[in-house]
Formats: sequence, C-alpha cells, structure tokens
Amino acid sequence: MGTVAPVAPVKLIVATITANDSVFQETRACLSQHFDNIDFESNPYAFDHTDYYQKEMGGGLSRRFVSFTNLIMPEKLADIKHFCNYLEQQFCINNKRRVNLDPGYVTLAKLVLATTKNQAHRIYLQQSIYAEITLKFFNKSFQPLEWTYPDYQKTTSINAFNQIRQSYLTQLRQEQPEKRKHPSYNLAP
Repeated sequence: MGTVAPVAPVKLIVATITANDSVFQETRACLSQHFDNIDFESNPYAFDHTDYYQKEMGGGLSRRFVSFTNLIMPEKLADIKHFCNYLEQQFCINNKRRVNLDPGYVTLAKLVLATTKNQAHRIYLQQSIYAEITLKFFNKSFQPLEWTYPDYQKTTSINAFNQIRQSYLTQLRQEQPEKRKHPSYNLAP
C-alpha cells in the first residue's frame, strides 16, 4: 500500500502567443501583478507551425514563455487557466483575441499544460479544465511526447524549459531541509 504524502510545489509558467508586443507587455504586467514577479522570459520566436490562430489573431504571431518566482501547488492549475482565459477576454477587440495564454507548470520530471479541450491523453482536473503532460524530463533534458505540439518540440522551447527547470531545482534546494527529505522532492539533477 502506498503512503499518502504531501506534494511538492511546482513552477508556474505561462506560454503566450501574440502578434503585438505592446499587448504582450500589458499581458505580462497583468500576469506579474496576479502571480508575482516573473523570473524568466524567453525571447520571442515565430509561431508558424500552424495557422490555427491567424484568422482570429492575424499574422506575424510570436511565442514566448514566462515563469514566476512564487511556486504554486499543482491543484491550482484549473483556477489559473480560468484566470488566463479571463485575461484573454480583457484584451479582445470585436470578440477576437489578441493574445493566447496557456498556463502550466514545470516539475523536475515534466511540463504540464492546462487546456479546455479533452483528448485521450488528457486528464480532467475540475471546472472543465484538463491537464496534459507535454514534455518529460529524460537524459538531462526535456523530451517531447507523441502528442507534443510542434512549437514545444523546438530546441528554443526545450532550452527555455530546461532553464526554468534549473531555476525550479535551485528553489527547491533552498527550501527548508525537512521539506526536501520528503520523497516527492527528488532533487536529482
């Protein structure tokens, strides 16, 4: 029989897509105000693996990832997705989004994203929100899975999540020693 144990906090990330840098900056400020300081921001790169968002958001889209100083408990992910959906609506013009926000979290073993879309590889959380393991950490780097979106498979994205994971590992190591002894805090690099 397994022993029920406390869960380690996780590193919150938000993936953004927008064609407008000023919208990104405003969104970034709102996210920082709501979730605390941003401790990592990737460089923007072209979001050109699909035209899924172009009709609504236009061309010239770019992707960025941000992470936050404060760690969160993983069960907060559904609430965070709802807040991000609300924030997307705040930046809409004529019922068209100008920014797409996909929250998730990094652990030492994986990247998990929140979504409103159910699929066979997604687990229901609550409030009509599902979770997907998008990347796994294996052989000292994040690795894609068969369903991982193409832009998350890019070296640029993998490098960003490896950096975020390293920051998260440092944070866990700085926590109180009695917390680190717990099995859910496997601090192997």
